[in-house]
Amino acid sequence: MLICKVVKPLVSTNRIPDFQHKHLQVVLDGSTQKVAVDAVGAIPGDWVICVGSSAAREAAGSKSYPSDLTIVGIIDHWDPDAAKADAERLNGGGG
Repeated sequence: MLICKVVKPLVSTNRIPDFQHKHLQVVLDGSTQKVAVDAVGAIPGDWVICVGSSAAREAAGSKSYPSDLTIVGIIDHWDPDAAKADAERLNGGGG
């Protein structure tokens, strides 16, 4: 699972039939932008939990679904700076 931030919706009017009416979102994973199927109705600015691989296909609605990243949850509160500081402290690198 990944924690990502929703950047903006991705509109694609020309797509394969399997995508039907699924919403797509551009998410930020660190400094990398990725496209995720939105199974929960996230909005820009939300911190979300994403799953990849076969879990992404199943979460999007079917094991045959053509997705390798799906948003499965919206995080109620996430402070990335605090998380980094905690990780540094646990690894012995924080001052």
